[in-house]
Amino acid sequence: MRAVRFQRTGGPEVLEVVEVADPQPGPGEVLIRHAAIGVNFIDTYHRSGLYPLPLPSGLGSEGAGEVVAVGEGVTRFKVGDMAAYAGGAPGAYAELSVRKADRVVRVPAGIDASTAAAALLKGMTSEFLLRRCYPVQAGQTILVHAAAGGVGQMMVQWAKSLGAVVIGTVGSEDKAQRARELGCDHVILYREQDVAEEVRRITDGTGVPVAYDSVGRDTFEGTLASLGRRGMFVSFGNASGPAPAFEPARLQRAGSLFFTRPTLFDYVATTEELDASASALFEVLASRVVKVEVGQTFALAEAAAAHQALESRATIGATLLLP
Repeated sequence: MRAVRFQRTGGPEVLEVVEVADPQPGPGEVLIRHAAIGVNFIDTYHRSGLYPLPLPSGLGSEGAGEVVAVGEGVTRFKVGDMAAYAGGAPGAYAELSVRKADRVVRVPAGIDASTAAAALLKGMTSEFLLRRCYPVQAGQTILVHAAAGGVGQMMVQWAKSLGAVVIGTVGSEDKAQRARELGCDHVILYREQDVAEEVRRITDGTGVPVAYDSVGRDTFEGTLASLGRRGMFVSFGNASGPAPAFEPARLQRAGSLFFTRPTLFDYVATTEELDASASALFEVLASRVVKVEVGQTFALAEAAAAHQALESRATIGATLLLP
């Protein structure tokens, strides 16, 4: 099969397509032939070395397709099932992938492989952020950075379905228009406007109870200053670089704030949690409460171009590789 590998960390140019032996499932595993592969920011962190991996390495943690073989003891799936996964050992950028059956979810009828690959990681991330990390309540005003990005788009729609008032930040007027279409009640151009000043204006000076920040370094100070008393800063990405170190006493001085740096995989650690999160996602997708936009697709051999597009922040919605 063809697969993307990298021998050293660096820019997108380190990615190369090679031919390797087809993998075979062992006990408790399934073999999936990919129809679509999700491209996510965490993949760029692995490639650059921000999140180090043993080298040489495969890349990618999200895919969907048909189960073509099952290992000994697997009863959760059978050959021919449509399945998807998000997480596990990097290696999704390939035509085939072996995955532990208890970390794979069944894709229900009516949802195609491209939708599943585009939505699973971002959608389960949205689910745990909005429903479990900080349970958003109807009537609350929340701040969502990168509202036109892959996770941001899903979070805006899901938050609106929960009855929240959503303030979204974006980097361009084109993305601002997209954020409004998704349901943002207020949109801030963070490169041109003072985020905290705008949030305070919108909230009559009180600030927001929760702010979701996937941008990192560039938005850190604005996010901190946007929170109301006992508000929660949810830092879950580094699109502009890692958030800076800070003195914990700043949280006290700013109103007894909370700060968390969560990861999806601590919220879907068990098979039961994984199934529940995926089920909640597939439910809002099936009901069209949340729609996932595949903004751009690339061939497997164009993985480097996909990373260039993602890191330039020129993408809108989800990015897929199609083997």
